[in-house]
Amino acid sequence: MKNIQETFQLIKQNTVQITPEDAFLKKLEKKEKLIIKLGMDPTAPDLHLGHTIVLSKLREFQDLGHTIVFLIGDFTTRIGDPSGRSKTRPPLTIAEIEYNMKTYFDQVGKVLDTTKAVIRYNSEWLSALTFVDIIQLCGKVTVARIIEREDFAQRLAQKEPIGLHELLYPLMQGYDSIALRADVELGGTDQTFNLLMGRTLQEQYGQEPQVIITTPLLEGLDGVQKMSKSLGNYVSLNDSAQNAYGKLMSISDTLMWRYLALLLYKTEHKIVQLQTAVSAETLHPMTLKKEMAHDIVARFWPPDEAAHAATAFEALFQKKDYAQADAISIDPATPNPLWIVELLKLLGAISSSSEAKRLIESGAVHIDGYDTIVFKSEIAWHSGMVIKVGKHRIYRIN
Repeated sequence: MKNIQETFQLIKQNTVQITPEDAFLKKLEKKEKLIIKLGMDPTAPDLHLGHTIVLSKLREFQDLGHTIVFLIGDFTTRIGDPSGRSKTRPPLTIAEIEYNMKTYFDQVGKVLDTTKAVIRYNSEWLSALTFVDIIQLCGKVTVARIIEREDFAQRLAQKEPIGLHELLYPLMQGYDSIALRADVELGGTDQTFNLLMGRTLQEQYGQEPQVIITTPLLEGLDGVQKMSKSLGNYVSLNDSAQNAYGKLMSISDTLMWRYLALLLYKTEHKIVQLQTAVSAETLHPMTLKKEMAHDIVARFWPPDEAAHAATAFEALFQKKDYAQADAISIDPATPNPLWIVELLKLLGAISSSSEAKRLIESGAVHIDGYDTIVFKSEIAWHSGMVIKVGKHRIYRIN
C-alpha cells in the first residue's frame, strides 16, 4: 500500500484532475500492469512543447513498468477533433495524414522510450466497423449528452454550423478505449469530454471504466492561447535547437513562470524563491530566461546543441554576429526572385501562408535590415542574405 500511495502521489503531480481518484487507487491495487492510453491525431507533421506535458506523464507510467499505448488517430483525423473549435475543421486526405505521421516516431522518441511502447493506429478497428456497428454505437449516447459539451453549445448559440460527423468524434475516441481495454487514458484539459465518453462507452460495453487523467494546457509563445501550430505560437520538436532557443527567449517574463513550472517542473516554492529574487533585483529576468531556454532545449535536444544555441543567441542578439545565424542552404535552381511566403517556407520559418501574412503585416519580418516587406513581395534572394522573423529568429542563406 505504501508503494501504491507513492505511485499515486507521483502520478498526481503536474496533473489537473484524476477522475475518479478512488477508482485509480483500486486499479493500482488490483493490477500490476495497467494499460495506459494516449491518443494523438496527426493533423500536422510537427509535435510541439505543449504535447510534451502529457507525453511526459505517459513516460512516468512507462518508467513505473505499466503498458503504455501511444495511439495514432489516423482514422479519427479524417473526422477532425471538434474540441475547442469554433468552426468545422477541414478534412485531411489519407495522403496528408500519412505525410504528417512520417516524423511522429522521431519526435515522440524525445520523450518516450519507443522501443518499449505499444504503437497502435485506430484505423485497425474503426475502419472495420459496419454501418450496423455504428448505429449500435450511436444508440449508447443521447444527442443531449453530446451537445452539452461547451464548444458545441457555444456554436449552437452563435448559430455556427456543426457537421453531423463532428458529433461522432467523441464516440470514435471512446470506442478506441473499448478496443484497447484501456485502464487509464491521458489527455489535456480540452479533451475532458472525449475522455469521459470513453468511460461511458466502456461501461455500456461491459468493461471496467477507464480512469481519466488530465494535464494542463501550455500557453503558446503569445501567452494568450494554447500552444498550437495553426496559431503559429508554438515551439516544434522538429525545430533546430537554435530556433527553439530563440523562440523561448521571445516569451514574456510573466509567461516564463508558467514554462518553468510545466516544462521544467519547478515547484511552487522554488518559483516563489525565484520571483522574490527577481523583485529584489538580485536575479535579472533575462539571466533566468536564458537558463530556462537552455534547460528546456537540453531536455528535448542533445545537450551540446543546447549549449551551442545559447552561445549563438548571445552572439546574434548582443554582438550582432550574423555569422551565427541558422545557415539555410537553398538549391541554386530555386526561382529567383521568390515570393516572400515561399522563401519563409524554405527557411522553415513558417508553416502556412496565413502565418506568414500575420507576421509580415505585423512588421515582424526583416530582410537585410529592411522592414518594408509586404505580403506580395518578390524577394531577390542571395547568399549571405539575413532574414529576421519575430524577435528572436534569424536565418542566413547559405
